[in-house]
Amino acid sequence: MKNPQGFTLIELLVGVSIVAILAAIAVPSYSSFVFSGELKTAQSDAKALALQFENRYQRALSYPTVTAATNLASTFSGWAPASKKFTFSAVGTSTAYTITAAGSGSGYSGCSVVLKEDGTCTVSGCSKGNGSC
Repeated sequence: MKNPQGFTLIELLVGVSIVAILAAIAVPSYSSFVFSGELKTAQSDAKALALQFENRYQRALSYPTVTAATNLASTFSGWAPASKKFTFSAVGTSTAYTITAAGSGSGYSGCSVVLKEDGTCTVSGCSKGNGSC
């Protein structure tokens, strides 16, 4: 009698089920990891923009006046956001500013990061990571 070669159907089903169980555990963990990374990137971008505001304050003793419609990347040539899932806007007068990063797209919509000139930073509306920065 010859030695059988290959896998039986049972062996194949056991292997496929093990891979499926591992994928069911790994995918949510990876998604959470990616979300946390994007949120930290948005916080970092907001803080970098705040440094641009503070730099202007150091030079002119007043913050630049901006509105929500201002193109921040062209106003602050030294700043470009790294986050692709958040859009940034700022409202500023000569004495104060508020930077807002609003999440957009699947899983990020409703999530926002708000940073003010006094250093207070809050995260709200996110599936996780809400509170202070």
